[in-house]
Amino acid sequence: MLTVEVVKNYINGKWVESKAKETRDVFNPATGELIAKTPMSTKEETLEAIAAGKAAFDRWRATPVFTRVRHLNRIRDAFEENFEDLSKILTLEQGKAIDESRGEYRRTIENLEVATSIPSLQMGYNTEDIAAGIDEMVIKQPIGVFFCVAPFNFPGMVPTWFWPFAIGVGNTYIVKPSEQVPLSQVKQFEIIHEIGLPRGVLNMVHGGPEAVNALLESPDTIGMSFVGSSPIGKLLYKKAGEQGKRAQVQGGAKNFLTVMPDADLERTVPALITSFYGCAGQRCLAGGVLLAVGDIYEPLKKAVVEAAKKYSVGSGLEEGVQMGPLASKKGMEIVLGYIEKGLKEGAELLLDGRGVEVPGYPGGYFVGPTIFDKVSPEMTIAREEIFGPVIPIIQVKNLDEAIDIIHANPYGNASSVFTSSGKIAREYQYRVKAGNIGINIGVVAPMATFPFSGMNDSFLGDLHGQGQDAVDFFTENKVVITRWF
Repeated sequence: MLTVEVVKNYINGKWVESKAKETRDVFNPATGELIAKTPMSTKEETLEAIAAGKAAFDRWRATPVFTRVRHLNRIRDAFEENFEDLSKILTLEQGKAIDESRGEYRRTIENLEVATSIPSLQMGYNTEDIAAGIDEMVIKQPIGVFFCVAPFNFPGMVPTWFWPFAIGVGNTYIVKPSEQVPLSQVKQFEIIHEIGLPRGVLNMVHGGPEAVNALLESPDTIGMSFVGSSPIGKLLYKKAGEQGKRAQVQGGAKNFLTVMPDADLERTVPALITSFYGCAGQRCLAGGVLLAVGDIYEPLKKAVVEAAKKYSVGSGLEEGVQMGPLASKKGMEIVLGYIEKGLKEGAELLLDGRGVEVPGYPGGYFVGPTIFDKVSPEMTIAREEIFGPVIPIIQVKNLDEAIDIIHANPYGNASSVFTSSGKIAREYQYRVKAGNIGINIGVVAPMATFPFSGMNDSFLGDLHGQGQDAVDFFTENKVVITRWF
């Protein structure tokens, strides 16, 4: 019988076997084969990681900022050198197409690159002579031990929305990867270990609720970054608040893409297809509903169906494949359930992705491109996040009706409009309540210099991941007022 590795924790600069008796199986989504096991680390093990971060904090905080960012530069260079290996491991455990994994690691590296600007981003400010002979200034200081609870859909990138900025400004950090996809973070930490980051500065603990609760309840952690579902995010946000901790919670999404009658269909359709079907629809910026305004409806519907039929499905490790499997069997079953629910509620299938066959991969978690027509706003597939390759199409009369439908949904992560009118584009970005707005953009993914925004049920907190927001989240503003006699 083939022995499958139980991945290790990384605490205080060492690889540590978990003492947990419970593990979670990790599968290759393209084959359904078991490839690893994740330990459900205990409270005691999690507290060891927190203690390591706390012990390292004063020493790391006092390390000159340019020395800290040199470590980030070395990590960035090492990730670049291991780019292909990192990308393949990501596809192996998560399923996405290899080019999508490469894109994820490009964004990962960009976060490290932006974090190397900490010497500028962490600068405070001052005013002379606030009164006679008195000056005032603000110093942005690190605070202590932070942690993140990471999702399964972008296991390589999402933690770098946070930890490079956190340790760059002088904090210490704990990564809690998704138990479903631990291997990407294990590979990253193997690279970081070889570089020789000081002990305790960056730690990793695998696990589930017991580990997360230990991180939240410890008096020695300062704040949490979470990316995942809104119901879980709300529970953790509430608990963080009760513990007096900082928290930034990136939740679920239902992103509406609005196509106006004057849209350039030749350029719009490829952007739509990438938005709905990229990463098999498993991203919080994926298209959720396609709103066709006015007489664009028929030609848009025809063009989208034709393009979707050509979208290739297969193992993500095969070059040229555009869409891989869903990340888990459970995820596949949830998506199939939404398709059934759409039919039951009266929507019409224009393209059915159920039962798609991928030669050589009979055990994979595949769902092909799917398109629903005759969708109404009250239908489940129009309201809830499907997290799969499904396009529900709603025909609307005008922009006002489109915006009313958008605002009737509790989420507010992203929304896009496709138009040739500057007036309509401005009105859309002005009125629509979503954190990330696209104008003729299918996937509104902020670059690392900008915050990954979100509104309504898609985000809880005030400061987001990435860029200056991240620096502000991981620092405290200390005001100093001076007068010399």
